[in-house]
Amino acid sequence: MSRYRARYQDPEGKRHNGFPTFAWQCAPSHLATLRQLSKMGLRPGGSPVVAQMLWYCGRRQPAVAYLYDTARCLPKRSMTEGRRRTIDAMIRVRSTCRRCLTVAEYCLPRKLGRLCLDCAEIEGLL
Repeated sequence: MSRYRARYQDPEGKRHNGFPTFAWQCAPSHLATLRQLSKMGLRPGGSPVVAQMLWYCGRRQPAVAYLYDTARCLPKRSMTEGRRRTIDAMIRVRSTCRRCLTVAEYCLPRKLGRLCLDCAEIEGLL
């Protein structure tokens, strides 16, 4: 282990206020970050953070990632038809011009007041 990794390795939490800390790629296999949980099809589901991982990334403060115990995590919720309708409605609102009510194939920019480009040009925003 390099001296940079050894600086952050503290499984007992003696140097980090009782919070177990691991260096980059040195955490036990049963601990995972949020992204790793997502790839495994899991979510924290109210389980607490059990450890942290620190590494140097060129800033003054080290970067941090919180680790969860995979045994306490729950499976991801599946997409229901109601959720799908809700998300479609939200996207439709974001892509509808407030002036001419045409629906674009993309989300309209907020800085133009959710106006399409033609209406923004008429309003003098472009």
